[in-house]
Amino acid sequence: MASSKLNILILIFFLFFVFTELFTLSLAKSSAIFTEQKKQNEDSEPFVGVNIGTDVSNMLSPADLVSFLQLQKITHIRLYDANPDILKALARTKIRVIISIPNNQLLAIGTSNTTAASWIGRNVVGYYPDTLITAIAVGDEVLTTVPSSAPVLLPAIESLYSALVAANLHTQIKISTPHSASLILDPFPPSQAFFNQSMSSIILPLIQFLSKSGSPLMMNLYPYYVFVQNKGVVPLDNSLFKPLTPSKEMVDPNTLLHYTNVLDAMIDAAYISMQNLNVTDVVVLVTETGWPSKGDSKEPYATIDNADTYSSNLIKHVFDHSGTPLHPETTSSVYIYELLNEDLRSPPVSEANWGLFNGNSTPVYLLHVSGSGSFLANDTTNQTYCIAMDGVDSKTLQTALDWACGPGQANCSEIQPGENCYKPNNVKNHASYAFDSYYQNEGRAAGSCDFKGAAIITTTDPSHGSCIFPGSKKISNKTKQVVNSTQTSSAADRLRFNTFRRIRISAIANNLQIFMDVIFSMLILFLL
Repeated sequence: MASSKLNILILIFFLFFVFTELFTLSLAKSSAIFTEQKKQNEDSEPFVGVNIGTDVSNMLSPADLVSFLQLQKITHIRLYDANPDILKALARTKIRVIISIPNNQLLAIGTSNTTAASWIGRNVVGYYPDTLITAIAVGDEVLTTVPSSAPVLLPAIESLYSALVAANLHTQIKISTPHSASLILDPFPPSQAFFNQSMSSIILPLIQFLSKSGSPLMMNLYPYYVFVQNKGVVPLDNSLFKPLTPSKEMVDPNTLLHYTNVLDAMIDAAYISMQNLNVTDVVVLVTETGWPSKGDSKEPYATIDNADTYSSNLIKHVFDHSGTPLHPETTSSVYIYELLNEDLRSPPVSEANWGLFNGNSTPVYLLHVSGSGSFLANDTTNQTYCIAMDGVDSKTLQTALDWACGPGQANCSEIQPGENCYKPNNVKNHASYAFDSYYQNEGRAAGSCDFKGAAIITTTDPSHGSCIFPGSKKISNKTKQVVNSTQTSSAADRLRFNTFRRIRISAIANNLQIFMDVIFSMLILFLL
């Protein structure tokens, strides 16, 4: 009898131990499931990234570049190579990066599996997962710019993919090649679009590979060039995402779909072109798009106002999740061309002026994107000022100063004799104060810090001593709201997680309580 009681007691404690272990494992599994679901949601959401070219005088160091990206809340970038210093600096930052293989390396990789495997080992395996490499762009616009390399393009992609498979990274890292929009013929109306048939022997197997591997069709799409090449046919407003009356919308006569902007039409043209090859499961990724902020006399539409309008509206369009008329359920992610003005680029002038920022990290123009996701820190910067540019002659500055304090209605009382900003008593200091007063009064609007090239936007507070610049006196409620909305978003994520965890813990705890009640009852019976 004593032996039977002992066995029952051992059984009870064994069951208690097993259930405790199951309780612990269930908690861990619940947390893991939530984390994975959160990661999948983040990866599937449309995003706005930036391209980073390096033809820049006094380029930021890799560490400073990454710090700047983090400051601006930029989470997706595309490099035109696999710069090892930048990849190292990106480690453990959560910034996702597309790395690229330059066109001049295609031949070696496309003709040697060993070279392809070595490239993956050196540039991918050597950094992943500390550095979040999401995709490899093999070449750039190869089929239209270097057609002599076209025969090795797909072999290069397949060799690199095999190396990713060998490293068990093919599901985490996609592989594709960016195409020029000119690869698609007769793009409007989109329903009539098709790929250049002279390249069908290369394009068809390439698209089929993308379908098989779950990779995107990378397209470089520039409504700017569509507009410039078709002035009088394509309205400027359609190119800039400006609101349109129904009469100004572009209508596809075959599908009767209405297009309110050029980019959507270009994306749908790519979808129709793939559909003509019987491929319908490949997503379009816009690897380049943008608008130049400056041009020569032959480029009158390359202006700060147009660049600001295009980029701001593009960002809002992506975060609106509106998709395209053909695929409203799918919103393409985009990479803006580009982060920095590449001042070392050869003419025309526009080539050096596609950036959101100058090489010294000051904004070229202020994006107006508050409330549109978390891309960029409060419309490009937390606080900006307008000051006189270095190297401008005193006569030009004096003329601009007179205008700002006169017709511009800037508040110039602080630069009068005896006032806080009178010293140092020179035209550059006085002009800077007047410029900033005008700029802040105009709401830091695009183009309000120009003064015929005599002024520049800066993120460095020019205040000194008792002289406080207008931009430092005005920290708008809007800024505070943006900061608060970011904090609210983070708090909401934590709330969702904690609620999820509490629900799971509560359910498990209830089961544990029931089990403990049973155990307690058995012990009572056992003791009786």
